Amino acid sequence: MDESEIAPPAKRVFPPLYASTGDAAIDRLAFFHVLERLKTQKRTGWVDNKIPNAESISDHMYRMAILAMCTSDSTLDVSQCVMMAVVHDLAEAQVGDITPREGISKQDKQRLEAGAMRNFVHDMLHGSPAALRIEALWKEYEEGETNEAKFVKDLDRLEMALQAREYEMAHALDLQPFFDSSLPHLRHPEVKRWGEDLTQTRSRLR
Repeated sequence: MDESEIAPPAKRVFPPLYASTGDAAIDRLAFFHVLERLKTQKRTGWVDNKIPNAESISDHMYRMAILAMCTSDSTLDVSQCVMMAVVHDLAEAQVGDITPREGISKQDKQRLEAGAMRNFVHDMLHGSPAALRIEALWKEYEEGETNEAKFVKDLDRLEMALQAREYEMAHALDLQPFFDSSLPHLRHPEVKRWGEDLTQTRSRLR
């Protein structure tokens, strides 16, 4: 589908941030329930392209975690990569999957997501060691400086391309923009090779 055919997105409405009760058990349980939003919220790019039964945010993160486990790169902390994959979009449980087409600046997106993470970590999980570990993993991904963060970012790109190919085959679509915005930006040698395998297979079967 050409982008000109996609209707302008509706203005995003954000749910209110959680107000701590002061009771650690109640607040922690509230966090556990907030995670359900990741299971039910559809990824915006697919919704905009009217993909039936589009994947959820947690669908995306789960495959990334498994992809991380498939690496043969012994220089990476694979456990760190897996954990990073499953928390990297955690803020979207509060703010949703914001895309550039929505008119929200990169700075505002970062501010909203950082606010969501503070709410989760401090108001819901009371700054526990587990909460601080989640926060540190999220920040490491956002900063994108470590080898693990760069690797997981590449998995984020590759996973989107894999999903695009699956939707192309399932619905007879051409989703070229999703490949153009992901595969050329892969940098990790192994992930780049996986992307090349996908491109070659896609070319043969088109």
